Amino acid sequence: MRITFAMTTGLERPAGRRYFPIARELVKRGHQVRILALHPDLANCPQRRYTRDGVEIWYVGQMHARKHGSQTIHFGPLALLLVLARSTGGMAWGLLCSPADVYHLCKPQPINGLAALLVITLLRRQHFYVDWDDDEVKGNRLTAGWQRAVFGFWQWLLPAFAAGTTVNTTFLAERLRVRGIEPVVLVPNGADRAAFHRPTKAQLAGLRASLGLEGRRVIAYAGTLSLQNHPVDLLVAAFALLATRLPDVALLIIGGGEDLEALRGDVARRGLEDRVYFTGHVAHRFVPHLLALAELSVDPVHDDDVARARSPLKLYESFAVGVPVVTGAVGDRAATLAAGGGWLCPPDDAQALADTLADALGDPVGLREQAARATARAADFEWLALAAHWATVYTDRK
Repeated sequence: MRITFAMTTGLERPAGRRYFPIARELVKRGHQVRILALHPDLANCPQRRYTRDGVEIWYVGQMHARKHGSQTIHFGPLALLLVLARSTGGMAWGLLCSPADVYHLCKPQPINGLAALLVITLLRRQHFYVDWDDDEVKGNRLTAGWQRAVFGFWQWLLPAFAAGTTVNTTFLAERLRVRGIEPVVLVPNGADRAAFHRPTKAQLAGLRASLGLEGRRVIAYAGTLSLQNHPVDLLVAAFALLATRLPDVALLIIGGGEDLEALRGDVARRGLEDRVYFTGHVAHRFVPHLLALAELSVDPVHDDDVARARSPLKLYESFAVGVPVVTGAVGDRAATLAAGGGWLCPPDDAQALADTLADALGDPVGLREQAARATARAADFEWLALAAHWATVYTDRK
């Protein structure tokens, strides 16, 4: 089949790390796949059309915010409306230039949604599919009521119009089924074990020395530094409690985002500058090497719909390098860790998180066992199998 994905983010953003691997594996299964995407910094995009691993990539517009490294630059109201109009037009043009057997909207959002209704439904008189991988209203930093209303409208409209919907969590699947929206195919996130392999001991030693982590036991967080949906401040608070008990432990925070400076300020106020290391934004291909420095990785969560709607890439990517995870018992995380690979703790509780980390670090035998189970669990979340399951939605149309 000819399949076109319509993405509202760039390939290097977290959502892109869901959609590109699925597209790549669909190509391996004999399909032709094109991705229409929005770029985080379109003015400085070096190449707007290219082919990667057999997948055609077209950047057709600017994302709703400009992201450059660790910086996020929000547009003013008028500039934002102009960006949205141009990107919707670019997405519509891309769909017009992409005749396909299957159109799949990657996130139910206004830009790809309006373009799909105009081009796919009205002009081509074809069906489209939707992937819902997040709570679009609560998971995005929408500062105005009208923005939340618009995103909420499209979040429910598009699955209702779709021939089928893919989701990444049982929470989102149930929300759709309660409204009578079928078929729904559950496809959690995964990791590319070929890319997320452990570096050699020599590489790890060199990297540890370059970061000043020699003689330190490392806990890692790898992800976006946006407190709207990633409560890294909860992890910092837990680490402050842990640091008084385990003086040889360091916290490595891998990634950038709009709250990087706020988190650095929090660390400074707690007097932890010599114990908490920020890498800032790094290319995703370097994340496995940094993550492999850790004995544990952490996915801090609140007990809310944002966490329940998420299938965290950081869990599966940590599994792929053999690093067990500590996370909150929210959403599908308990099921993910049911066969091992890490520890669960109560969400929203810095003391409980600190205690769980201390207990795990204090049990070297348990650490080795959970690391082995994490490696084994990675095989259950290979993108090839996930893409095969994703494709079943195309043969189970309503």
